[in-house]
Amino acid sequence: QVQLVESGGGSVEAGGSLRLSCVASGGTIRSYAMGWFRQAPGKEREFVAAITWDGGTTYYSDSVKGRFTTSRDNAQNTVLLEMNSLKPEDAALYYCAAKPPGSNSAFGYWGQGTQVTVSS
Repeated sequence: QVQLVESGGGSVEAGGSLRLSCVASGGTIRSYAMGWFRQAPGKEREFVAAITWDGGTTYYSDSVKGRFTTSRDNAQNTVLLEMNSLKPEDAALYYCAAKPPGSNSAFGYWGQGTQVTVSS
């Protein structure tokens, strides 16, 4: 059973940067697509970024494109989310998620989240 633990959240001023990490244990994620999602108070969880199992393709929501970068190190069972030029609207609880291989699979494994606060 894959377990995911996020870290790296914190409080920054607008324009600042943070790097989130997601470390997997209990199994390898080398064949899994990985995603980042966020949820702000009173809002639904939303997609932020995703990366294919080999790191060859990445996807971003329009709201973070050009500011956030996701990458992975399969040898370390780790996925990263570099967040630059942070805005107050980026403040949220950030989750990483793992999607097993298969066209009908969903993001079935989730971490507990790491909090990001951005002050204006």
